[in-house]
Amino acid sequence: MFIRVNKEKCTGCETCVMSCPYDAIAMKEGKAAITELCQMCRACISVCPEGAILEIEEESDKKEKGQGRGVWVFAEQRDNTIANVSFELIGAGRRLAEMLGTDISAVLFGATESHADELIKWGADRVYLCTDELVKNFNDEPYSRLLSDLITEHRPEIVLAGATPIGRSFIPRVAARLKTGLTADCTALEVDVETKNLLQVRPAFGGNIMATIVCPHTRPQMATVRPRVMKRGEYDAARKGEIVKVSAANIQSRTRVIDSVKEVSEAAINLQEANIIVAGGRGVGGDKGFALLHELAEALGGSIGASRAAVDEGWIPYRHQVGQTGKTVSPKIYFACGISGAVQHLVGMQSSDIIIAINKNAEAPIFNVATYGIVGDVFEVLPLLTKKIKEVKGL
Repeated sequence: MFIRVNKEKCTGCETCVMSCPYDAIAMKEGKAAITELCQMCRACISVCPEGAILEIEEESDKKEKGQGRGVWVFAEQRDNTIANVSFELIGAGRRLAEMLGTDISAVLFGATESHADELIKWGADRVYLCTDELVKNFNDEPYSRLLSDLITEHRPEIVLAGATPIGRSFIPRVAARLKTGLTADCTALEVDVETKNLLQVRPAFGGNIMATIVCPHTRPQMATVRPRVMKRGEYDAARKGEIVKVSAANIQSRTRVIDSVKEVSEAAINLQEANIIVAGGRGVGGDKGFALLHELAEALGGSIGASRAAVDEGWIPYRHQVGQTGKTVSPKIYFACGISGAVQHLVGMQSSDIIIAINKNAEAPIFNVATYGIVGDVFEVLPLLTKKIKEVKGL
């Protein structure tokens, strides 16, 4: 793919020169010319008043885009347990597959047929299953080699994986082996049905904007997706699908996993699995405010979360942080107390089923995503709320 100027139509008005953010257009003999600095941003195409600038598709582009069919999800497992993000991706992948008029497959390494059958019940049409000892425990090298070989053989159009430590570790290797693009840490996925391009949405520039990224010229289109931002599909115990056994016999690995050591914390926090989260921001004021949050969380049987501002102030440890640079959560109920609602925080919790915002600033952005909003001081609202909940529960 490249940009070309039709010299016959070009009038030398220099509108395109002023529009190019890369200084990639020069005037030669009164006509615009594209230089080697061009980054294919296409800004010049839309501004040319004569329609003299064209995007030229090469045969290699047509061939590459024409290859591939189907949506694939890498189903992550650890300790013989399938990660929740795998079920979330199957739900998202099925929606994309229906838009494209194709099917959805899952790829599962190191688990059993019963696990593969579970993926089918959650929406997969087909599961590629490898039970070889080599892939029982996660290892970058054999995982990336086996997955890239399967993709090369079956040529899916889209490949999705979780933006987890495992996904972030080996999926970039797969993309590099396949010489295709990869968008990391996505928070939303859509499809342009006409072009069949996957629209991959993720925070950029420190979370100040949400960027939509496409991979128009190579296949498969690959993305890793944050856990807990997608909803699971519907579970159907009667759903039937195909389990395809694959072998890792031809995969050579220079490394092997000898042992896995788990980090043990006296105060282990698993916010991503919590059903109720009571989170505080700069508006709670400090330790006194977080003490009120703890009382409410204890009455509800919930967990404590926090915005980055509260963590940076030293009021609560980082392991409680929710947001772009913390954990992504999707509880049934999320209390946002004294949290303004910056986009960096919203991307980590906006998929919660119910969001209850408490803030004395009626114009706070958090109210734009809240299911219920309470305009008031957290030091007045929280004690009343906690007291009422305890009365109802008989505590």
